[in-house]
Amino acid sequence: MLDIYAHRRFDNFHSSQRIRISLLWWVIRRKIMRNIKRYLDLFVALIALILVSPIMLITAIAVKIDSPGPVLFRQTRVGRWGEHFPCYKFRSMYIDAEQRLQELMALNEADGPVFKMKEDPRVTRVGRLIRKLSVDELPQLFNVLKGEMSLVGPRPALPREVAQYSYDQIGRLNAVPGITGLQQVSGRSNVDFKRWIELDLQYISEQSLWKDIEILLKTIPAVLVSRGAY
Repeated sequence: MLDIYAHRRFDNFHSSQRIRISLLWWVIRRKIMRNIKRYLDLFVALIALILVSPIMLITAIAVKIDSPGPVLFRQTRVGRWGEHFPCYKFRSMYIDAEQRLQELMALNEADGPVFKMKEDPRVTRVGRLIRKLSVDELPQLFNVLKGEMSLVGPRPALPREVAQYSYDQIGRLNAVPGITGLQQVSGRSNVDFKRWIELDLQYISEQSLWKDIEILLKTIPAVLVSRGAY
């Protein structure tokens, strides 16, 4: 009887040890993956900024000539674990866009807490073009360099949108937001909000270096085709 009891204690000890080792390895692996992801972000963002700098210069001049207002649009967005940060974009709307939002809410073409409208009258002529080509997102490469965003991840939401999230939807804040992600390569604005959340949660549960590279490669044809971009 004593032998059986001792044997059980021995098995329980080894079982708990295996659990501790497994948890320790999981923590180490996650930390390694986060570091690799960060190095990939820095390397690609720096190279991308060098390559697209002429496009960014031309865009800045076009935005300035097309309508009055600043070239860059700085907007508060929600990052990982609810942390707020200033997200940069080339200005694609008239400067009174935020004030005019309420009068357009009845024409919202998106479901959920987001606002989308194909023929949004607040968008400038240059704004329509740079949105179609996703050029307006290029300044977010600086957000990546600052560590506020990643190349790949859920798109950063507005505070007013996050305030309307359900318990399950809050889970999309468990990752650093990205310039591109599963939603962007799956139809962008053509994807309904429920599916959008599902894709973000899927990315978070499956994220890996190879998944990020796959999404980055898929982003190129997605941008060229401009499907769901408006």
